[in-house]
Amino acid sequence: MSQRSTVWVVDDDASIRWVLEKALSNAGYAATLFDNADDVLIRARGERPDVIVTDIRMSGTSGLELLEALGDDAPDLPVIVMTAHSDLDSAVSAYQGGAFEYLPKPFDLEELQARVKALLRRSDRAPVGSSNHNEILSYGPLTLVPERFEAIWFDGPVRLTHLEFELLHCLLQRHGQTVAPSLILKEVWGYEPDDDIETIRVHVRHLRTKLEPDPRKPRFIKTVY
Repeated sequence: MSQRSTVWVVDDDASIRWVLEKALSNAGYAATLFDNADDVLIRARGERPDVIVTDIRMSGTSGLELLEALGDDAPDLPVIVMTAHSDLDSAVSAYQGGAFEYLPKPFDLEELQARVKALLRRSDRAPVGSSNHNEILSYGPLTLVPERFEAIWFDGPVRLTHLEFELLHCLLQRHGQTVAPSLILKEVWGYEPDDDIETIRVHVRHLRTKLEPDPRKPRFIKTVY
C-alpha cells in the first residue's frame, strides 16, 4: 500500500480545521491539524509535509509570517493560503512571499482537493533544468538560473518567487508566441480550471514590475486578447 501524501492544516478556528481535515481525509490525504503557526515551525525542524494549507489571519504568528519563516529553510515547499474575499491584498502579499496558491473564503471543498492534487502532481515533476537538454534557459537579455530561482536580465540579477520562475520559464520556451492561459495553468500550476485566469494575471503583473522599464506599457511580456 502506497504511503499517503501529508497535508498540514493551520487555522485557529476549530470548526474550519475539522471540515478541512474531513475533506482531505476523504480525498486520501493524511491531514495533520495545527491551531497556530508557531507549532508548525517547531515541527518543521524535524519533518516536512507534502503540502501546507494555512489561514492568513490568525492570532499570534500570521500565515504571512509563517510563509516568511518557512521560505528560509524550504522555499520549494508548496503552501496554499486561505483568505477572505475582502483581504485580496494579503493574498497578493502571500504570493510575493512564496505561496503557491490562495483560496478566497468561502471556497468549495472540491476546489481545495483539486489544488492539493495539482500541487502534488507538480512537485513530482523533474525540476526545471534537470533533464531536458532541449529546453531554453537563455534568450536575448534573459537567462534563467534554476539553482537560485533567479533571472539574469540585461546583466543584472532578478530574484523571483518559485511560481514567477516557473511562469517565466513557461513563456521563455515559447518566446515570440502567444501562450494560451489553459496551457500556462496546466504547465505551471498543474491544472486548467476555466475560472482561474486571475491567478495568471497576478503573477504576470509581478513579473512586469521586475522586468519591464514601465510595467504599465509592457514591451517584453504582453497580453494578447
